[in-house]
Amino acid sequence: MDLKKEKISLLLADVDGTLVDSQKRITEQAAGAIENLEAAKVSFAITSGRPPRGMKMIAEKVKLSAPIAAFNGGMMVDPNTFDVLTARTLDAGIAKGVIDAIAGFGLDVWVYAGVDWYLHNWNAPHREKEERTVQFPPTVVDNFDAALAQGVAKVVGVSDDYALVASAEREIQREFAQGVHTNQTTTSRDVHPSVSAARSQPYYLDVTHPEANKGSVVAALSELLKIPAGEICTIGDMPNDTLMFRKSGYSIAMGQASDEVRQAATWVTAGMDDEGFAKAVEQYILGQRSE
Repeated sequence: MDLKKEKISLLLADVDGTLVDSQKRITEQAAGAIENLEAAKVSFAITSGRPPRGMKMIAEKVKLSAPIAAFNGGMMVDPNTFDVLTARTLDAGIAKGVIDAIAGFGLDVWVYAGVDWYLHNWNAPHREKEERTVQFPPTVVDNFDAALAQGVAKVVGVSDDYALVASAEREIQREFAQGVHTNQTTTSRDVHPSVSAARSQPYYLDVTHPEANKGSVVAALSELLKIPAGEICTIGDMPNDTLMFRKSGYSIAMGQASDEVRQAATWVTAGMDDEGFAKAVEQYILGQRSE
């Protein structure tokens, strides 16, 4: 494939494991690559399961060409003011069902609602890491009633038993596949899923509004920026990133990604700690092949 003949007008990047390295830093080389995109008139946007506040440091360091898609697209915010532009929250009954189902698997449950992060167990695995990432602490609660009243943007199941997280993902997808929780009584015959459920890390299962997924982010930015999806390139490292791979014209998997993710991508770059993001921009977006 002659890269110089390919027209790429927008690069949409995942954040953790992609744009930032394992220390949650945007390297100077990555920041320079984004400047080179701007010089080449290629727009740059980001999407992540993080809440908006968890992406302020990115907006402060690099120029973004489009709204930030937080909560995997569940909330779109202005990259300069961080004003909320659109928000999709889970139906309260569905959110309660998801919380119960995840807890039933023995996973720790985290709930994001409004600008807050709620959990039961302060000593849950990865809590400290998440706190450093999103840059604000959680609130410990006995129940999630306040979050449900606010409107839940994301429910996360957390465990270091990766196989259990994968099993929970499959079960949540199955149980909430028909537009309603299977334990609810309804006359609806809506066949659309009532949630989007995908692993954002081997130890995180993210559950959001059915239209809050990275594939929907591609469609939203295509419409907003008037860029055909075929001219959008996406880059990521986790199973939930394959949702945007399928909707974009081109896709890049990070070097540390699983075989599942790598096989879903057009190209594969180096790992996150080997300047994989910058190398992908240089090689595949700008067409500057490394020797």
